[in-house]
Amino acid sequence: MRAGPLNLITDVPGIRVGNAEDHRIRTGVTVVTADAPMVGSVHVMGGAPGTRETDLLSPSNTIDRVDAFVLSGGSAYGLDAGSGVAAGLRARGIGLPVYGTVVPIVPAAIILDLNAGGATDWTEPPWRGLGRAAIDAAAPGAFGIGTAGAGTGAVTANLKGGLGSASCVLEGGITVGAIAAANPIGSVTVGDAPQFWAAPFEIGDEFGGLGPAMAPAELIATKPEQRASTAIAVVATDLKLTKAQAHRMAVMAHDGIARAIVPSHTPFDGDLVFAASTGRIEVDAVDMALIRVGHAAATCLARAITRAVYEAVPADGDWKPTWRERFGSAPRP
Repeated sequence: MRAGPLNLITDVPGIRVGNAEDHRIRTGVTVVTADAPMVGSVHVMGGAPGTRETDLLSPSNTIDRVDAFVLSGGSAYGLDAGSGVAAGLRARGIGLPVYGTVVPIVPAAIILDLNAGGATDWTEPPWRGLGRAAIDAAAPGAFGIGTAGAGTGAVTANLKGGLGSASCVLEGGITVGAIAAANPIGSVTVGDAPQFWAAPFEIGDEFGGLGPAMAPAELIATKPEQRASTAIAVVATDLKLTKAQAHRMAVMAHDGIARAIVPSHTPFDGDLVFAASTGRIEVDAVDMALIRVGHAAATCLARAITRAVYEAVPADGDWKPTWRERFGSAPRP
């Protein structure tokens, strides 16, 4: 398994990503869309999710196309980002044809960043506008990670969180990618050490190359001052999948959250994974291929969450240090 050329979810051919931020409020929106409608599904394992249009992603329900996925800050206010994204897609004529118009299919999930230290004097929630700006910015190729998009106001138990992404290319040319807003109640690093829980899955030195922790460390398990937290993500592949197979990919990808965050899937996290297939590559034994793709999705997601924390940058008024502020000069083992 090797990383794609950008080590981003946009290494999956056809996938586009757009970010928009409001640094005064310390929040943002990230949109994952594609050149054509995606087959999509979702799996939720956190006890405190905030979502829009996730029921339609059940394999037992009718709609089998998705035009965009939205990851947003803003808690429940942030769900309005989906309306901004839908408006932007409709302006381009993208969506499900319905009675002479189109209805874009835009599932969304949110993190709580209202206590990130940003301004709270807004009278109109800004997330619809941020959603429109994010879809208008969506493009193939590179995009910002760390303190960007939906990860702008994210924090973990002991460090600043953020937006992260990673990819891998499998034998046969199948590409898998992940993008995540990391705002968990748990810790991404091993106790007070600089090493990351996801170190065994690192490719190269994408998050410092420090390797695993040399000795067990006491966990920094929770951030009690913020009981509403989450890791929300999209995993994508160009392997052609059915809706049911995409759901299984989302289920398997949740292992990546558990590999990167301790504890995960708590009563106060809204842990959620969207799964998307662009359908570029068809194989005969797709169920066997799905074993490799699901594992790759979990691995990419663990790396994406870790890169979110590793790439975060400081801002005035932060209430958690960035990894680089706390450990940037740590010697390698």
